[in-house]
Order: sequence, then C-alpha cells, then structure tokens
Amino acid sequence: MSEDPLKALSDFASEAHARIQKAHQHINPIVEVRRGMRDVGIPADAMTIDCLRTRRRIMLVLHDEDPGVVLHQFVTMDDELSMDFRRLPLSEVTAQTLFDWMEDYFSDDSPQGQSH
Repeated sequence: MSEDPLKALSDFASEAHARIQKAHQHINPIVEVRRGMRDVGIPADAMTIDCLRTRRRIMLVLHDEDPGVVLHQFVTMDDELSMDFRRLPLSEVTAQTLFDWMEDYFSDDSPQGQSH
C-alpha cells in the first residue's frame, strides 16, 4: 500500500470504479476527492462516491488525528452528513471493498439506510 493514504484510497477507488462500470453498466459512479476541509482548518481529506441514478453517496474520510482509519458512511446526496461514521482500518480497505460497497449500495434493491 502507498505511504500516502489518500493516494492508496484513490487508487482503490479508480480500480473499483472501472470494475463496477464493466460489471454493472447502469451503475456509473462519480468519484471525487475533496481536500477543501484542510482549507478551513480541518486536518482531513474526504472522498465521495456518488451514484446519480439512485442519488446515493458513500462518504470516506481520512482524518490526520485518526491515522490508519477510514471513516465512512452511506447517505443520500440530498442528506446532510451526520457525525455517525463507521470506522474501518485502512489496511482492510481494498478495491474489492469499494466495489462491493458500490455494488450493494448503488443497486436499485438496496435499502437507503443499508449499513456495511
């Protein structure tokens, strides 16, 4: 894994994105890395993975004060983010993890509040 956690997470997201588009053409996620939190003094980087068709979002946060951990939550694009993040060691996050999350959460039959 890369020494830069954001780069590693971005690489996993890129691989998962390519795989999900190949396996499920109706799921066309948009991946965005957001570094703006740093601009307002929050020592963290965020990544969103959005599905415009279902309006669902997977939010991932790497916080400097919690190294080696990915904070994540499953919300809709219309919801405000809550502070109710789940924690997962970064070492357990892979392209397969992100693929599975996208496949499960962005499918039409997934409940909106599904947790992983």
